[in-house]
Parts: sequence; C-alpha cells; structure tokens
Amino acid sequence: MAVPPHRATTNDLAAIYPFVADRGIGTRGPILGVDKNADALFCFSPWEAYNDSTERGTFSTNILVLGAYRAGKSGTVKCMVSRGLAWGYQAVVPSDSKGEWTALADNVGGLTIRLGGPAAPRLNPLDRGPMRQGIAESEDEAIVRQRRVTTLVQLLEMVSPSKTLTPAEHSVLVLALELAIETTNDRPTLRAVHHELGRIMKDQTLEVERKPREAAEDIRLLLNRFVTGDLSGLFEDESTVEFDEDAPIVVVDTSELFQRSELVAQIAQVCTTSWVQAVISDRNARRQRYLIREEGWRDMTSVQSLQMYQQWLKLSRHYGIANIVILHKMGDLDAVGPEGSQERSLAYSVVQDIENKFIFRVNHQEQRNLRDKLNLPETHVAIARQLQKGEFLGYVGKFAYVVDCFSTSTPEEFELFKTDDAMMGDRTVPESATEPQPFSMDELWPVPETETNDVAGWLSAARETTGV
Repeated sequence: MAVPPHRATTNDLAAIYPFVADRGIGTRGPILGVDKNADALFCFSPWEAYNDSTERGTFSTNILVLGAYRAGKSGTVKCMVSRGLAWGYQAVVPSDSKGEWTALADNVGGLTIRLGGPAAPRLNPLDRGPMRQGIAESEDEAIVRQRRVTTLVQLLEMVSPSKTLTPAEHSVLVLALELAIETTNDRPTLRAVHHELGRIMKDQTLEVERKPREAAEDIRLLLNRFVTGDLSGLFEDESTVEFDEDAPIVVVDTSELFQRSELVAQIAQVCTTSWVQAVISDRNARRQRYLIREEGWRDMTSVQSLQMYQQWLKLSRHYGIANIVILHKMGDLDAVGPEGSQERSLAYSVVQDIENKFIFRVNHQEQRNLRDKLNLPETHVAIARQLQKGEFLGYVGKFAYVVDCFSTSTPEEFELFKTDDAMMGDRTVPESATEPQPFSMDELWPVPETETNDVAGWLSAARETTGV
C-alpha cells in the first residue's frame, strides 16, 4: 500500500506539533541561560522586561525564586546578579544568613559588612536615610515615620511573650520614638527610645495618660535585651558603617548571628532590612538594584511587617528595585502564623502577587502547593518535578519558559557560586591554567590505548571518566 504525499502551505505545516517552537524571550538583558523550548539564549533583566512594550513584557520587577535544596537557586541568582553588573545593575543582600554571598562581593570589589563577630560594626535600624528629592517634605516624613514605627513594633513583638503589643504599649512606644527624634535631632536609636521610656515613667511634667505611662515599664524591659542584654552591641546605637552607594554589591553577613538562635536570626533580618531600605529608597538616585531576600519568610513576622513588605514590593518600580524573594517551598510561609490567621493569609497573598517566578525542582510534597497556592497548570507541575540542577521554569509576564542556567556557566562561576563542595562536582579550574588551553575530546573521553576498536570498552572508560 502506498500513502499519497500530503501537500500543504508552510503556514499550515507550522501548526503541526513537531514543527512548533517558541520564538524565545528576546535578547534584551544579560544572558541567564538557554531556553530549552526555543533552543535559544535566554536573556533576562526585570527592568528590560518591565519596559518591554511587546506582549512578552511584565508589570513588575520582583521575582519569586522557589525550589528544593540543591536545585541551583543560589547559583542561578548569583549568575543573574554578577552578569548584570556589566549592565550597570547593583545588588544588596540585607541578610546573608549562610555567608555565601561574601565571596562574590569580594571578587567584584563590593562591600561586606559582617555582624556578630569581634569588633563587629553596628547598624541602626532607625536610621533616617537620605532625604528623598522630588516629593513634599511632609510625604517624606510620613514614609520615614511609618518605617521607624513598624520596625520598632516588629522588634518588640518578636521578643514579647504575648507576641503582640496592647494599645497602651503601642501608644507609649510611638511617644517615646517621637521624643527620641526630638532630643537626638532626628537621629533616634534604640538606646534613645529606651532612655525616653524611662523618662516617661519618672517625669510627671510630661503629659502622658495613665495607661500608657504604666505600659512604659513593660516596653522598656523588652528593650533591655537590645541595650544591655544578649542582643546588645549590634543595633542599639548609631551606625558605625556607611552604605556604599557606588559598590556593585553590598552584603550584610549575618551568618554569625544565625548560629545563635532562630530569634536572633529573625531580629537581625528585620534590623538589617530596615537599615538597607532607609538607604536605597530614593527614586532620584536613578539606580537599578537587586534586593536579595534570602529566606524571605523571615521578613514576615507580624501583620505590620507583612503590610510593610507588601508596600515595599509595590514601591519597587518606584525606587528602581527588583526584590528577589527566595523560598525553599510554599510551606515556609506556614511558619508566619497558625492556619487561618491573618498573618499566614497575608503572607501567601504577598508571594502570590509576585508576577515573575523562577520555579526550580520541587519535592513530591510540594506539587499540591504549586497547583493550589500558585495556580500552576498540571503539566507545569510535572515539569517542575523533573528539572535538573540549574534548570527552572520561568514565568515572565504571561509566558513560561524552561531554562537551563548552568549550561552557560563557566568553571570560574561554578567555583565562585557553589554553596557546598558536592553541589556540582569538581568544576574548578586548575591553578596552572593561567591561559585558555586547547580542548580535545580525548581529554574528556579518552580512548583506551588497547582495544581502540572496542566500542563497549570505550563507553566503559567514558562512564568512569564522566560519571555518566
């Protein structure tokens, strides 16, 4: 039997599945990997994607990075950050809990601020930051005041046994902050607020209602931990280090603090994030910065912090910032509050609102969360389960891409970005290799000196060499 040939136009043939291929995201931005669907380079910049007037543009510069341990999240984010330096982009890591960003910062001439060690610098979470230009002074004062009050409430609720402040405690805390701003010429510190609380308790000339005055003692006792207790020496006085506006990368290394306890870790993240936000929230600086939030759920400790977090994500375009929120799984957000609580609902809402998503390999238990919490199609969930290290399912605007980042990485990048020795095997460059050496396939898969015609023997040698 003979099958007659099929005649059709190229327009019709293009609709046949084997001939369909995505045209790719384009070439606007640094190379981040290879688009496996389009067989083309995947070039990505959140700012270029936001400014893209075509249908492949996006409405946000923020990025959610989600994936299991050792899926290649950190390596990919570091690739994006380091390659973006040539485009004039900068990066800030407010809390490097593992100390894994310091190597990159040192390599590119960035600034590393190490907290918790001997003679460590101090950061004042109540710093005003630079005056914002182009807005009314009253508006700038309102923004600074809100950030300071939110930071104070967060810190005290974290160390409070009840995990919440009463109306009287909140009222006296705000009053003490205002008095500290007045007495320090708008340079308040936690120590100054602590002092003003003592003044409210003793100075009867101050017009303070009875309940707030009585609550001042409890609030002052909570602040004792920061001023004279186990958290002293870190955040209670004026900052002893300045933020370098021109540094390509600024990293606050909090790895020493994270070894103490989970509470200290969360407090450190709140303080350092507040300090960084005070410095970089100036739209007239005309800078484009990545703000990498490692263990992003630690910034979501209360309703107030979540509301501030949400506002900061919304203002990212206003300040020229791309927030990169890194999570291991959606279940990390369950630690924010009990099931059904306002905190947990708001945390999930904040993450779901991030339009750009990089989904790396996930565990079996995470499949339902991808479907229910992120509304991913079933086919995409199946893809996420099968991804290899360095591969991710990228959502930019309303389009999805399967990207292999590590296929474009150099051995130098592998060595600089690795978070543990076993992550990607031995990809280091020999010390003697000061210049590029000619490459030979025989070096990768050497042919056995004997039995050169034995294909099985050659394959066996190849497997032993490469581990494949």
